[in-house]
Amino acid sequence: MTEEPLQTDYGEYYENDKDGDVAQPCNNRNTEAFSEVFLPTLYSIVFIIGFIGNGLVVWVLIRYRRKSNMTDVCLLNLAISDLFFLVSLPFWAHSAMADWIFGKFMCHTVTGLYTMGLYGSIFFMVLMTVDRYLIIVHPHSIFSRNRSAQTGLVLASFVWILSLFASLPNIIIVHESKEMNNSTYCRSNTSSDAMKTFIYFKVNVLSLFLPLIIMVYCYARIIPTLINLKSQKRHKIIRLILAVVAVYFLFWTPYNITLLLLFMQTKGYLDTCEWDNSLSLTMQWVETIAYSHCCLNPIIYGFVGEKFRREVIKVVKEQFPLCFRRCSSFSQQLSERRASTFSRSTEYSSTHM
Repeated sequence: MTEEPLQTDYGEYYENDKDGDVAQPCNNRNTEAFSEVFLPTLYSIVFIIGFIGNGLVVWVLIRYRRKSNMTDVCLLNLAISDLFFLVSLPFWAHSAMADWIFGKFMCHTVTGLYTMGLYGSIFFMVLMTVDRYLIIVHPHSIFSRNRSAQTGLVLASFVWILSLFASLPNIIIVHESKEMNNSTYCRSNTSSDAMKTFIYFKVNVLSLFLPLIIMVYCYARIIPTLINLKSQKRHKIIRLILAVVAVYFLFWTPYNITLLLLFMQTKGYLDTCEWDNSLSLTMQWVETIAYSHCCLNPIIYGFVGEKFRREVIKVVKEQFPLCFRRCSSFSQQLSERRASTFSRSTEYSSTHM
């Protein structure tokens, strides 16, 4: 999770010429040309899909807020976090194609939306993991007996405060800068090695290592408990749990590894133009893969739940009755055709045997 997408100036790395006397800047023009087409396209796709999915989650949960419990509150705030994150993507997409034209205030604001949405999404996933752990492994604890919507609101407020504090360093140091080629960027403004080190480690600890430790521990306790339960749904729950953990780390780990390599580059390691170009290109791919995870959150945490699916279908029926009737009619006709085809096929087979 880059703290400010498209704000890393990879052109500041140099290598010596053949005589070893004059430093020449690395030629990143091919990488820049690729990003001008690639990033806006994929950012736009992620924005559209993620906005529709998370928007539907917010709509349904707010509509049926009177029936809400703590899980619903966490789902709602997770979707809001993803929407904050997604709102920033059109700005970064435009910045990839052209200069930053939105001004200093929007530079801070968009960075704030980006980072708060990013950390909020991670923290709410961790909160939902801990919630599952307590109600399954410690069902008789005080917390498990008091999982009301009010408790969820209190914990959600605490998570948003944590997200704000985690985002503040990035919001403060970001600025609008004009380069020698008259291009304008929204990027971090710090020459302090200590601050750069802090930012890199903060991202990796809060987005990878800490969630990894908490989620692995919780699910390592949850799965054996579910296996010992005599429930027909336990295998489905276990598969869902494994899918949640696997998808999250599958999408985010490549990004964090690339970010670590970029950090090593700032420390003088991997300081060649070949590494510079390779890491610049790799970051564009892994960054987009990581961003697309917010499109999967509504599916993983919302649509897989039977209760939530029923509410979604109910909303669609109420808001789009004509479309729903047509879809139902088409589905019924398709089923009848399949049944008729199968019947004729069976009759033909019995006649010619």
